[in-house]
Amino acid sequence: MAATAKRGVRKVRTGVVTSDKMDKTVVVAVTDRFRHPIYGKTVTRTKKFHAHDEKNEAHVGDKVRIVETRPISRLKHWRLLEVVTKSARGDQV
Repeated sequence: MAATAKRGVRKVRTGVVTSDKMDKTVVVAVTDRFRHPIYGKTVTRTKKFHAHDEKNEAHVGDKVRIVETRPISRLKHWRLLEVVTKSARGDQV
């Protein structure tokens, strides 16, 4: 039965890297925009996620896609899926 068990659908989010100072970890800010149900105003909410970046390939300003995964550490429950666009800053090492 374990061989035929199907994984659940994993959440995927797109956001911007705000910090890459940790080893194999990036902080990704995901912005969510929606209309307020009563007032009709567009509301912007930003949430930060710690994501596992195995190859240290994402840098500050990059637009990335992250996917939900098993808990890797106390804060990391997401991992880097791909770098969508690189940042315009070329001075990063």
